[in-house]
Amino acid sequence: MEYSIGQVAQRFGLTTHTLRYYDKEGLLSIRKNSSGLRRFSEEDINRLIIIDCLKATGLRLKEIKHYFDLCRLGEQTLEERRQLFYEQEKRLKQQLVELQQNLARIEFKIKYYNEALRGGEKGIYERNASLAAEKKKLFKIYPKN
Repeated sequence: MEYSIGQVAQRFGLTTHTLRYYDKEGLLSIRKNSSGLRRFSEEDINRLIIIDCLKATGLRLKEIKHYFDLCRLGEQTLEERRQLFYEQEKRLKQQLVELQQNLARIEFKIKYYNEALRGGEKGIYERNASLAAEKKKLFKIYPKN
């Protein structure tokens, strides 16, 4: 099945200008029909899914292009491509840890304000020892390594 540039732009929440730019920069290799209109194949869609994923995880277009250049070079680049994904996985896992820590702090603040609305802020930690312990745990300053 083939898709028009408008259909693909809508599906991915991109502009047609962005898709043309990706094509121009070598991220895509879109075929044109006899009328000169770009037609996207399932392979193009799969490539856009990878582009979208890699962009969302922090890779710059230059790095994504490098990945696709490696793909074009064939099997001799398998290890380098695998390493790229290992590095990206490592970065994402660190981001997840940081997001989980921040979520825990946000959830703490919600508990704090719920308690404060029930009995006021004055003496909140004396009234609620578990809240005090959670604050100590979540807002402890650790030395950077």
